[in-house]
Amino acid sequence: MSKAATADDAGAEAPKKSKKMLIIIIAVLVLVIVGGAAAFFMMGSAHPEEGDEEHAEESMSEEELDAKDKAAKKAKLKKKKEAEAKGLPPVFVELEPFTVNLQAESAADQYLQIKASLKMEDQAAADSLKAYMPEIRHHALMLLSGKKASELSNTEGREALALEFKNSVNTIVGEVPTNRKGEPEEPIGPVEAVLFTSFIVQ
Repeated sequence: MSKAATADDAGAEAPKKSKKMLIIIIAVLVLVIVGGAAAFFMMGSAHPEEGDEEHAEESMSEEELDAKDKAAKKAKLKKKKEAEAKGLPPVFVELEPFTVNLQAESAADQYLQIKASLKMEDQAAADSLKAYMPEIRHHALMLLSGKKASELSNTEGREALALEFKNSVNTIVGEVPTNRKGEPEEPIGPVEAVLFTSFIVQ
């Protein structure tokens, strides 16, 4: 009898232990799920703040770029007005002639030959330009040789080329501001204009 009673007690304790284990496992799983959900929501709410901080930093840098751009333009305008007030004559730098083959539009080869002068903001800028002359000529040749005769056949085309030429030189010797999207704007530099003194397309 005693052996049978002992076996019954052992059989009764086994389901109790398995129930306790099951309850413990469920409790642990619930804690893990709740903890994971809490961590997810906390991290999710933290990211927008980081994004806002990054956006604020970007806004600050954009404002600084705008301020720098305005300051550079204002300084250039002030310098020009001071020179005019002093009655200083304009300063020009004459470039050596350019002769380039144009982009083909027919079986016959066509070429462009120009003479140009750069109108500078002052004598100091004109003097410093000489150090950049090889780079200036290189970019000018690349610009000119990429044109077609039909693009240069009228006044609008030649004025557009003069503006491109000016921007090319100012990119080298000046600075290129960017807009709010980070795109480059018109360069700011010492070259006020490019003047063609001879322009031949053949």
